[in-house]
Amino acid sequence: MTKKILFIVGSLRKESFNQQLAKEAEALLSGKAEVSYLDYSEVPVFNQDIELTDLPAISKVRDEILASDAIWIFSPIYNFAVPGAVKNLFDWLSRALDLSDPTGPSAINQKTITVSSVGNGGHEPMFDEYNKMLSFIRTNVVGDFTASKINPEAWQTGKLEISDDVKENLKKQANTLLEAIN
Repeated sequence: MTKKILFIVGSLRKESFNQQLAKEAEALLSGKAEVSYLDYSEVPVFNQDIELTDLPAISKVRDEILASDAIWIFSPIYNFAVPGAVKNLFDWLSRALDLSDPTGPSAINQKTITVSSVGNGGHEPMFDEYNKMLSFIRTNVVGDFTASKINPEAWQTGKLEISDDVKENLKKQANTLLEAIN
């Protein structure tokens, strides 16, 4: 049975640098796992006033998370931190599936997760935030996180150049993630 890895790209911009990094990782997983990308662009800002409402956008992302064997996050760095849209997504996903038991399992509960990032610096503080958040919401964080700097000309060309070192780190991260779910 083919394992399913769900990619979450932390930038909603089309062809973002983290989207390009995700495409590189997807190629590494070709023939080893089925990769899909989570569209969370319709997820509203978390608000307990609407938490009990059956929101289609929330049901959709929860279903995709539940159907996956692992999650790989590709995250930009916003002010040395986790992007707000990703934090908001995990605020929704971390809520118990049965709200009558808030300590019960969530859609993200015990999911195997790893994180990679392209940015201009600040990887360590952001990775620390991911580690804290993902541990708190009861996920299994695996592997060494991969960090990559944006090549200066990418700001004009829109094309990320991925170094051989980063490619090798992504390969190791992909193998670690596959080992964790097999």
